[in-house]
Amino acid sequence: MIPSIVTICMPVIKSFSLEGDQRRWAALVAVLLAQLMIVLDATIVNVALPSIQQDLHFSQSSLTWVVNAYLITFGSFLLVAGRLGDLLGRRRILITGLVVFTAASVLCGFAQDSAMLVAARFVQGLGGALASAVVLAIVATEFPLPVERARAISSFTFVSVAGGSVGLLAGGALTQAIDWHWIFFVNLPVGLLSIAAIRALVVERPGIGLDKGVDVIGGVLVTVATALTIFAIVGAPDHGWLSAHTLGFGGAGIALLAAFFSYEARLSNPILPLRLLHLRSLAGSSVVRATLGTGMYGSFFLGALYLERVQGFGAVSTGAGFLPWTLVVAALSTGPTAALVRRYGARRPMLVGLSIMIVGLLLLSRAGAGDAYFPLVFFAFMLMGLGAGTAFAPLLQIAMSDVPAEDAGIASALVNVSLYISGALGLAVLGAVATDHTRGLLAHGDAAGPALASGYQLAFGVAAAVVAAGLAVAMVVLRSSSLEREPAAVTARG
Repeated sequence: MIPSIVTICMPVIKSFSLEGDQRRWAALVAVLLAQLMIVLDATIVNVALPSIQQDLHFSQSSLTWVVNAYLITFGSFLLVAGRLGDLLGRRRILITGLVVFTAASVLCGFAQDSAMLVAARFVQGLGGALASAVVLAIVATEFPLPVERARAISSFTFVSVAGGSVGLLAGGALTQAIDWHWIFFVNLPVGLLSIAAIRALVVERPGIGLDKGVDVIGGVLVTVATALTIFAIVGAPDHGWLSAHTLGFGGAGIALLAAFFSYEARLSNPILPLRLLHLRSLAGSSVVRATLGTGMYGSFFLGALYLERVQGFGAVSTGAGFLPWTLVVAALSTGPTAALVRRYGARRPMLVGLSIMIVGLLLLSRAGAGDAYFPLVFFAFMLMGLGAGTAFAPLLQIAMSDVPAEDAGIASALVNVSLYISGALGLAVLGAVATDHTRGLLAHGDAAGPALASGYQLAFGVAAAVVAAGLAVAMVVLRSSSLEREPAAVTARG
């Protein structure tokens, strides 16, 4: 069904006869549409969980698998998917991932019991990993000139950063207006349009090929290692951070990861060329992006809980509460961030953005049970959108600036892995911090509302400290002279 509909759509898209720059910018829209669909799915499910639990009779403990099933396969396959894009062609891997993701979304929508939904979510995570791992690499290779790349990455940043808050709003609207099945069915038309547009507009650049051999053992090692580590992280709040479950699976994941690096160091054509880890721009920006991701995804999760449980917002109102964030990021993606990078280089806007994000988190750490949404929470979300919109795009440019074209796929996946695993770890840690502090206050006789708010306040404060650590890393590690000279280079080439 999917191939036949895509075949019908392709001639219509090709009939616009786009060439040169027009084709590349249209291709960017097609790729970002696919990225938006995948990013939306990371949060669109959250507000629908109560309806899913009631309809499919999930227990409270098993309900987490609606989210965790997707997270485990998505995070585990990113590195393998990125390297497959380098070897076999990124357009091919992107389309394959979208086909798998779209088909699995339909299966999720038709799920009539909990087992079918969880199984389909596992498959959906695999498709999401295949697609997401190569998107940034395609953007970077389609726009090699710094000026154009800055604009393209600003658009990519908007989709990646604002998509999460849009997902909260869309999930609430679809669940309330129709039912939860449509948060998955909506992926069918979007997926089909994306596949058709990508086939028509994105040029397939041949991969480096399989003639040097495929690192099957390395792929298995890193996939299993990542899966075990993520499984330990997402289960830690339920089992305890020092439980046999967490330490056992986490220890096994770390041991396999060490074995993976040892094995990769001995290969001539590894799945992860270790030379990439020696690139200060890539390694340093990935660490900084991980801290920023902790603050951002922690804010989505805890901010939504604060609005629902403390402020009493409904599902749609909760999503709408994040609009200041979304609108600011959208405004920055239209050109201001790229202009700042052209004028000042990537480093200085990135440092300013991180600082603004810290201020926004500190404001949220002061939001109590008696505070109205406006002005404190409103301006906190606005500042966090300003910080994320200013910092993320320069970080991506720094990450990809020194990566050879033949390694862009695995580098893109590495950047995503750093953000994804930090997001999962951040959600688990910040959620545990908030829960434990609230339980302690309730045990001492505090009222439920103030106790909940105090737990969230502490977690937001911890998130601000994490981003502050990222700011320190950025100031120390990302200080090379090449980053400071970037504006001159851009002007010369532009």
